Amino acid sequence: MMKILVVNLGGQWTHRIWRRLNYLGCESAIIEPDTPIEKLGDVDGLVLSGGAVRIGSGGEKIVKHVASYLDNLGKPIVGLCAGHQFMAIHFGGTSEPAKIPEYGQVEIEVLNENDLFKGIPKKFTAWASHNDEVTSAPGFEVLAKSRDCKIEAMRHKKMPLYGIQFHPEVEHTKYGEKIFENFVGVCKR
Repeated sequence: MMKILVVNLGGQWTHRIWRRLNYLGCESAIIEPDTPIEKLGDVDGLVLSGGAVRIGSGGEKIVKHVASYLDNLGKPIVGLCAGHQFMAIHFGGTSEPAKIPEYGQVEIEVLNENDLFKGIPKKFTAWASHNDEVTSAPGFEVLAKSRDCKIEAMRHKKMPLYGIQFHPEVEHTKYGEKIFENFVGVCKR
């Protein structure tokens, strides 16, 4: 059985991520961001949840251990919302206040289906809820955008690291379950 843990960055929908993974047949648990990497055990992947923390202006609690996961785990990791922003910053990118914050339904345009968007239409609606967004992501390939957010999803060019600005864990996101199913597929490789 696949074991994919959810790192709780304080998001209001963290339990929905855990539930989605369980529905897909994964062994999963929610862990705190200060859990040392040695305590993760034999995991197949991680999901960094969204969160209330504004990654571009603070968020010190998550930095040490989450950075260790990104640098040393060697397993697939997907960051959602705040997790996506932290990932970009960690690798030398930027996350800044959005010129137009996104709340509610947005239309996502898939630029490169890659691993996460296989079997998903080029355009679909998703649920967004963010004041900040990734504005640069060196070392990452942009997978999707929306009208007001140029980096809705990304993939690291050398490591199995993914970021998604919108929320695939909520029912309002079409194909959210498929995105998680695709991530589980990445973790099986």
